[in-house]
Amino acid sequence: MPPLLAAAQQQSPFGPGRPQPTDSTFRQLTPKAETTLDFPNLNKIPYYENRRQKGAIRKLERRKDWEKALPLLQAYVSNFGVENFYKDTPLLWQLGQLYERTGNKARAVAYYRLALKHHCSDVKKIPQYFDSLETGQKALYVPLKHYYELVEYRKGISAFQPPKGVYTNMGPSINSKHEDYAPVIAPDQKQLIFSSKRIRRKDIQSTPNEDLFYTANQDGYWDEAKSFGKPVNSIYNEGSACLTKDGQTLYFTRCDCPNCHGNCDIFVASKLKDGSWGNIRNLGATVNSSAWDSQPSLSRNEDTLYFASDRLGGFGLSDIYFTYKLKNGRWAPAQNAGPVINTRESEVSPFIHPLYQVLYFSSRGQLLNYGDFDIYKTYRINGRWQEPRNIGPLVNGKGSEYYFTIDSSSKNLYYARSEPDDLKNLDLYSFPLPMEAHPLAVTHLEGTLIDSVTNRPLQGIISIIDLENGIEVASKYLRDDGSFDFDLIDENRYMMIIQSPDYFSVEKKFDLKQDTLFKIMTSVIDYSLPLIFKNIEFEEKSAQVKPGMEGILDRIVLFMADHPGFKLKISGHTDASGDPDFNLDLSQKRADAIKKYIMLKGKFPESRIEAWGYGSSEPLKEENTEEDRRINRRVEFKIIKPNGK
Repeated sequence: MPPLLAAAQQQSPFGPGRPQPTDSTFRQLTPKAETTLDFPNLNKIPYYENRRQKGAIRKLERRKDWEKALPLLQAYVSNFGVENFYKDTPLLWQLGQLYERTGNKARAVAYYRLALKHHCSDVKKIPQYFDSLETGQKALYVPLKHYYELVEYRKGISAFQPPKGVYTNMGPSINSKHEDYAPVIAPDQKQLIFSSKRIRRKDIQSTPNEDLFYTANQDGYWDEAKSFGKPVNSIYNEGSACLTKDGQTLYFTRCDCPNCHGNCDIFVASKLKDGSWGNIRNLGATVNSSAWDSQPSLSRNEDTLYFASDRLGGFGLSDIYFTYKLKNGRWAPAQNAGPVINTRESEVSPFIHPLYQVLYFSSRGQLLNYGDFDIYKTYRINGRWQEPRNIGPLVNGKGSEYYFTIDSSSKNLYYARSEPDDLKNLDLYSFPLPMEAHPLAVTHLEGTLIDSVTNRPLQGIISIIDLENGIEVASKYLRDDGSFDFDLIDENRYMMIIQSPDYFSVEKKFDLKQDTLFKIMTSVIDYSLPLIFKNIEFEEKSAQVKPGMEGILDRIVLFMADHPGFKLKISGHTDASGDPDFNLDLSQKRADAIKKYIMLKGKFPESRIEAWGYGSSEPLKEENTEEDRRINRRVEFKIIKPNGK
């Protein structure tokens, strides 16, 4: 089972008396602070009840005196212990409704979220007022298969770097036929430690023996995995480890041992002068419980330890807890991370980024979920963990994703995942870190796409391409109101591409320096009419494509690439001056020249493009002036939908 990471609402995980990082320390590294909800009783009492206060609140609500009821209910809910979240969940929803009625949408949403995360029954029975609560948000992401088709279509015709690719199995030198999971990168990025059940005990059932393994990075490649060996690995089960920055201290989990307080406990080992490990000791009853405690992760200052536990008194099946070092060097009593991170379901496998105040963890109880367990990230701002964000479909699939870890340069991630048809058999995967998972992706880009004629919102697929780093950003569908939004890394240069069969692809390069709002306008294609572009004009008696035409022709190439089922008809026309046969031949050569350009640029088969020359046989105007003749000298483009649709 994967580890948990958490931080309590009322207690600084940096320990009493330790300075909190200032806002300037993390400027540009965290998003704007959200609504904070404080529950100071969380790790003090299990349940709060005051019947007299409840009665007073009910009376005011029956009178519809919302203004007086709100502060009383707020005060009551703020006293909640852990048990209140599943016994008194309706009060959370009720408080959200009072905030909504009094116009405080932000606090309403915050309490609605808590109610949905901690409700015992089917959450579909609870009304969902705001987009931010809708689990259907995942429908905004383009399906992965289609997303990579879009990427493939544009290869070779786009100047910008394509995305780096999907997750990659780390191969047979690391993975085995059995479960391999819980990767952690050493601070120097030269060693990867992980857990495996590849060793089988010599008993009737061939029971797996869970052990720690490691692999070294040599010139960018991982060596064959080796066992950590004794005394860290023993006849008992070991796994889920993390190292200190100096590589001298190892925290790990051991299960079913004589000196364990529960079925799994967190231990610590020290590296000895000869390079071996020793001085192995249990972290003790202040950290470990009589239940399952596992998956430790150290804060960047190494004075706070996050882990997962299914001990009694938590919010769900397993929760994220933390402990911090006291002045005497001992670990303080473990505390629950609180109801924003933990839910009625399971939260496991915490990982604190080595540089930034970002916590990653795996959950099956958060509001937006793609499969069984998904990986989320949450930022710590002003001493509070913010609402967790799903790191998106480029990492999270229909199976389970656990044990997420990132190298210190934030370039690659390592994690364990399973396939939907074999949820238990985890393998280790690596993947260039996508934008949704990046700790610095906190600058907000949003906008709308509008029809320039009707002023109505348009639909389509929007992609963002990092032009400098090749960091992948999952494409999304525009919302029904034409809007879109992304969290990106500031001080970077991007390309925005919006694609649809209704209009030519919209492309926009931009430098992102701060939160940005775009209003983009384009015109819809009328398939019943041919398209005529003013700057598609040839030199007199010439069929050579001029450089000035290439911008328009490239837009057609991109449209055809983005929509591989569509066909194109090119029609060349001349004015009536001169010899009709010469004009007919010239118009055909011009249509053929454009066809050749589009075919070569897009690498399209000839069957997708027709080219016809009509000479002067189909004039648009009677030719009385030079302007009339110019209008008749034209090239028409007709885009043909698949199956004539």
